[in-house]
Order: sequence, then structure tokens, then C-alpha cells
Amino acid sequence: MTKITVDQYIQDAPAWQTELRELRKVLLSTPLEETIKWGMPCYTYQGTNLVGMSGFKSYFGLWFHQGALLADDAKVLINAQQGKTRALRQWRMTSKHDIQRAVIKRYVKESIANTEDGQKIAARKPTPLDVPDQLSKAMRRQKGAMAAFRDLRPSQQREYADYVRSAKRDDTKQRRIEKIVPMILAGKGLNDRYR
Repeated sequence: MTKITVDQYIQDAPAWQTELRELRKVLLSTPLEETIKWGMPCYTYQGTNLVGMSGFKSYFGLWFHQGALLADDAKVLINAQQGKTRALRQWRMTSKHDIQRAVIKRYVKESIANTEDGQKIAARKPTPLDVPDQLSKAMRRQKGAMAAFRDLRPSQQREYADYVRSAKRDDTKQRRIEKIVPMILAGKGLNDRYR
């Protein structure tokens, strides 16, 4: 698989190209190093992930990997996955006017200081993966599906298991399984298109 560059990520973004370029300029004016992780621009300090940048359908923005430690005096950070995410905080923007350069730089500076001080919210240990019986049986019936499932990242495996488990009715579970088994065989995660 060819690794994309940040320039390609921005160029291929269906929307927000101008805004993503502006965010990139701000982040590159800090001591952070730019890379691609999870298919998106990520900015690190001494090897530690500090800030990510992304564009979605209805917004673009930043996520601070240890954002829960930030003072957030501008009140712009949200926990996009209440109950799941402990440390990550997201800053959603819908206009170039939402890009507050001074605030971004201040939050990056605070993130660097927290990193240097060793402050970190540790991730919870994941609970053991519980694959629904219907999904296990379907994968065993399809040649190569179990091996393809094992080759997925743990987060992708969990997304598939949760997707099937969250269906209330058996016929809905079956439709979901029929949809995802080809995706599993292709080595794709359920939500990869959003990453």
C-alpha cells in the first residue's frame, strides 16, 4: 500500500482544502513534526502524537490526543465519543473564520509542556473481544474470512463485532453480516472510509 502524503490528503479531501491548508500552516509553525497516521495528518513531538487534523463531510478540525489535560480556556474542545474516549478532544470547525491561530498555538504549546512533564491519561485496557456467534458462524462458512478478520487491527475487529451486536433484530444482524463479510475479506474496516 502506498503511503499518502499530507499534500495528497488535502488535495483528495472532498471539501475544506483551503481550511486544511491553513490549519497545516499553523501547525507547521510550531515545533511539531508532521506525518501521516491512520490515513490522516498527525503532528508529533519527540515521537508522541499530539495533534491530528482532518476534514469530514460537515466539518474539519483538529483533535488533541491528550486534549482532556488542556485548560481549554477558549471552550472549543469536545469529547466526540462520550463514554469511550478519555483523553482525546476534538475541535470542530465549519468555516475558515473558526481557525483561531493564537489559540491553536497556545494549545499546542500546552500539549508540548504536558508531554515534557510526563502528563498522560492512560488508555483503558480493552475488554476482551466478544465476536457475536452469528458473525463467527458466517465467517467460518466463507473461505478466508476468519483469517482476514484476524489480520484486521483490533479496533476494526471490535467495530465489526459491535456493529453486529448492536442490531436488535436477527434479520437486521443477518443483513449487516451479509454487508460486512465482503469488507472483511477485502481487509477493510467498517469505518475506514471516514478515516
